[in-house]
Amino acid sequence: MSDEQALRSDLAAAFRIVARMGWSESVGNHFSAAVSDDGKRFLLNRKWQHFATIQPDDLLLLDADDGGVMAGPDAPDASAWTIHGAMHRLCPSARVIIHCHPPYATALSTLRDPSIKPLDNNTARFFNRVGIDTGFGGIADDAAEGLRLVQSLGGHKVLLMGNHGVTCTGATVAEAFEDLYFFERAAQTMILALSTGQPLAILSDEVAEKTARGWDDYRGMAPAHFAYLKSQLENFA
Repeated sequence: MSDEQALRSDLAAAFRIVARMGWSESVGNHFSAAVSDDGKRFLLNRKWQHFATIQPDDLLLLDADDGGVMAGPDAPDASAWTIHGAMHRLCPSARVIIHCHPPYATALSTLRDPSIKPLDNNTARFFNRVGIDTGFGGIADDAAEGLRLVQSLGGHKVLLMGNHGVTCTGATVAEAFEDLYFFERAAQTMILALSTGQPLAILSDEVAEKTARGWDDYRGMAPAHFAYLKSQLENFA
C-alpha cells in the first residue's frame, strides 16, 4: 500500500468512526490530510457525502494553490475549501485537519468564556494548548475567514471555533482524532460540571501544566486507539 493509499484508508476510517460516535452532522463537516511535503496537495471529502459511507477512493485530491477548484465539476463544499484550503496553504505543519461539531465541544463554543478549565486529567490535557476563535460571522465562505482561523490556531494543534465547533490538527490521522476524542470528553466534563451550578475546583496552573506535559508520555495511545476503532468498522475497504 502506498503512502497516499494508507492515508486515504485512515482518513476514510476517521469519517466512519466519527459517524459511529454520533459526531457527524447531516452530510456536512470536513476532514483533510496533506499528501505533499509542503502540505498544499491534500485529500478532502466530497461535497455532501455522509460520513458513514465514505471509502478511501471517495476522497478528492486537491491543490490549495489551484484557483479553479471551485469552478470544477467535482468542486468541494465552499466552506470546506475556505477552511481546509487556507490551512493547508498557510499552515503546512497541520498535516491532518479534522473539523466537526460534536455536541459538548459545540456547546462549550457557545459560552462567553469557551476556554476549558483544568479540572481533571482530560481537561488539563489542553491547558494553554488551544487556540480560540471569537470572530464567527456565519458559514465560512471567503478567504478572510480561512486566514483568520489559521491565525487563531497559532502554534496550537486544537482550535475551538466560537459559536461553531472544533478543529483538531496533527501529524497523522490517529493523532488528530485522539485530540478530537479527548477534547470532546474534556468539553463534556466542563459542561456537566457547569450544569451543577456549584463552584469549580480548578487546578492550579502548576498542576495543570504538569498534567498537560504528563500526557506526552501517553501519545502512543493514539495509534493503538485508532487501530482498534478502525478494526471495528464493517464493510470498510
